[in-house]
Amino acid sequence: MTRTPEYGETWVYESIVGALPGFDLSDRLAIGIQFAVFEAALLVVAATYGLWGAVVPGTVAVLVAAVGSWLMLRYSRSVRALRSPEGYRRVLFGSNIEVVLGVMAFVLLVTYLFVTDPRTSDVPLLTEILGPEPPALAVALLLLILWDVVYRIGTCWWATVAGLWRSIVYEFEPKTTREYARTDGLNVAFAGVQLLFVPFVLDHPVLVGALVGHVIAVIAVATLSVLLQRRSQKESGGTTP
Repeated sequence: MTRTPEYGETWVYESIVGALPGFDLSDRLAIGIQFAVFEAALLVVAATYGLWGAVVPGTVAVLVAAVGSWLMLRYSRSVRALRSPEGYRRVLFGSNIEVVLGVMAFVLLVTYLFVTDPRTSDVPLLTEILGPEPPALAVALLLLILWDVVYRIGTCWWATVAGLWRSIVYEFEPKTTREYARTDGLNVAFAGVQLLFVPFVLDHPVLVGALVGHVIAVIAVATLSVLLQRRSQKESGGTTP
């Protein structure tokens, strides 16, 4: 029988979904509802204001957020299924650092969109997507969707960093080490999915650099985590903490 995760053993996203009164949603249903609601709102706003050019990039953003949700849930389920050390679970889930990282990234993104980009680009990204006089409702929806994406990017980063910390602090048997390597690969997969944004920001080298640099950093840290875990396993003979 699967033990119900306790407070401090889940992402903030999981806690919110699990706290909805009267609902016991499966992962697929929760993610399906998430995608459908955002996509419907996107289409309604596009139809209302004639912003059909925003539908494709908006849909890509909604899709990336949905994929991020699915990978987040798979990652957390895998970590709990491995009966990970309490210290690692506390660092990974209980610190809520993923929210802090998400907020920081969101603030930087908003500053770029509304301050830096209009001063340095001939055609700012917001103008490309929403026109020269964007409706307030369209801007609000855009920011909500961006937050949905950026929060998951923050989660991806924190899971990757926490994985590196786990590899330094703990030692595991070979089978468990391989399972953690596969789990860390979920973060790499999500980072790769974010490259879907690149075609829409090719005229904005700062964003291209941020996206590509993010992917490279996640791959580098995840690879280092796997190498350290395998090395400690080899040196210690695979002693489980």
